[in-house]
Amino acid sequence: KKAAKKPAKPAAKKPAKAAGPVRADVKKPAAMRPPDPARVARLLALLDELYPDARTALAYRNALELLVATILSAQCTDERVNRVTPELFARYPDAAALAAAPAAALEALIHSTGFFRQKAKSIQGACKLLVKQHGGEVPRTMEAMLELPGVARKTANVVLGNAYGLATGIVVDTHVRRLAERLGLSALEDPEKIERELLAIIPESKWIVFSHQLILHGRAVCVARKPRCAECRLAPDCPSAGTVGDG
Repeated sequence: KKAAKKPAKPAAKKPAKAAGPVRADVKKPAAMRPPDPARVARLLALLDELYPDARTALAYRNALELLVATILSAQCTDERVNRVTPELFARYPDAAALAAAPAAALEALIHSTGFFRQKAKSIQGACKLLVKQHGGEVPRTMEAMLELPGVARKTANVVLGNAYGLATGIVVDTHVRRLAERLGLSALEDPEKIERELLAIIPESKWIVFSHQLILHGRAVCVARKPRCAECRLAPDCPSAGTVGDG
């Protein structure tokens, strides 16, 4: 007689992998309640007192020069841009001249601002469209501005607000983004979403100057790594005072 087959042993279960340690430093941003209007009003009043003449640091004589300077200012200091633009505009004074400039010559003039090939491409693309559709003039609407190559809401807001005095929105750059979070005005990260939250709490009459004031305060006091909270006039109404860096 054949020996009876032994029943097969069930496959051994692999031990479950131990869950990794939960990182305490990874937290989803909590939904932020709308800031107290009275606190916002106090912040705005103090900003007016501290920076009554706040304006863009970019040098320009007209809307086209400001448009080009703003494109050049991406990942570059305003001071560097201001050293580059006088020769640039002396050689190519209008949209038609910029659109027709040899790419290599334009790139050489703006080389020191960084990302010069992409910036030259954006400047020439924008100027060609200005010549073709707007008679060489910078348009006065957000919709038309956003059709220009290299122009997003930040650049459009800079030009429309400063060159034409049109309050179409709030400029959100790295300084405005940082201070909006520290001041408890927005916990978001996307610039356009931050702008929408700020537009809901900042009076329209302040839209243009507000960003300039935050930029100046961000450069002078509320710097990125070690904000000088002890000397900050906004500290009594700032929920982050003394909690960032050395405070």
